[in-house]
Amino acid sequence: MTTNRLAKLRQELTKREVDAIFISQPGNRYYISGFDGSAGYLFITPKDAVLATDFRYFEQVKQQSPHFTLFEIKGRTDEWFPKLLEGHEIQRLGFESPYITFDFYHELVAILDRKRPRLHLVPLENTVEKLRGVKEPEEIECIQRAAEIGDAAFDSVTARLKPGITELQLAWKLEKSMREAGSQSMPFGIIVAAGLNAALPHHQPTDRPIAAGEPVVIDMGAKFKNYGSDLTRTICLGKPDKTFYKIYDIVLRAQEAAIDGICAGMNGIQADSLARSIISTAGYGNVFGHGLGHGVGLATHDPAPRLSPLATTDALTDGMVFSIEPGIYLPEWGGIRIEDLAVMENGKVKLLSHARKWHDK
Repeated sequence: MTTNRLAKLRQELTKREVDAIFISQPGNRYYISGFDGSAGYLFITPKDAVLATDFRYFEQVKQQSPHFTLFEIKGRTDEWFPKLLEGHEIQRLGFESPYITFDFYHELVAILDRKRPRLHLVPLENTVEKLRGVKEPEEIECIQRAAEIGDAAFDSVTARLKPGITELQLAWKLEKSMREAGSQSMPFGIIVAAGLNAALPHHQPTDRPIAAGEPVVIDMGAKFKNYGSDLTRTICLGKPDKTFYKIYDIVLRAQEAAIDGICAGMNGIQADSLARSIISTAGYGNVFGHGLGHGVGLATHDPAPRLSPLATTDALTDGMVFSIEPGIYLPEWGGIRIEDLAVMENGKVKLLSHARKWHDK
């Protein structure tokens, strides 16, 4: 798998007219090398694949990335960075500009001015991320397993809930259930938002007790072999009011329209419009303020694909994994969001998450 990804990356380097790439983003580093340590860089040329890290990770690199040449990071940057480049006749070195700090960039430029004046740094964006957008079967299997862990935790924990539990207590019950079922650390902080807090899309749980009859937005995910899932359900403990029924029905219809209508060849703008048109027609377009979905994989928000009015016109293709999560948020009442995880398969949406929805009770 690593060899195949290296070959694809080298093709990208040729297209972008660089002689090599210096990779610093942790998810990209793991995707290309299999190394999941917390520190290190990749240096990839048409012939060589080097993993640079410090002594803490030497044995880990040997186990996880046996096909990479191990380079020891030792001393200051102006000591190890020129050594990393020794023996490589390159003139254009690509680097991941979104992930390099201003200070580190200028440090590298100063080093090259002194040591390799003919070598120029070339900013690159979405080089590895472009490859990550289409998942391989082994990646989809990991995401599916993470989704199953999340589904089971949600169904088990929420089946026994009673009013009075706090947002924080509910978040912990969900995390505990997922960890006991084999999840790694949470891919993102679990969201439990009750009552007026449900109008805050990324509310973090507090010690506020959950009351009967109010909306409760739960956004959660598990992680399996470094791949995450993403699931949102909105529930109510007790009998909901008329607003809950009305808004829930609109959001559910919007999500179902997207699930049924998204197909390969469509772009993210078109996919988003399938759900957004229903919410807008119902009069709530101004309170659906985020995109319909995002890529999911090694990151909670994988760079591709993006389902949004602000997305690119790149086509959705088989192998892409993404969320489908319309929502309506009313500051004076609360909010409703329903999110499922999907993979594009045979040109159509296949759901990876199957947790019980409120109307299925």
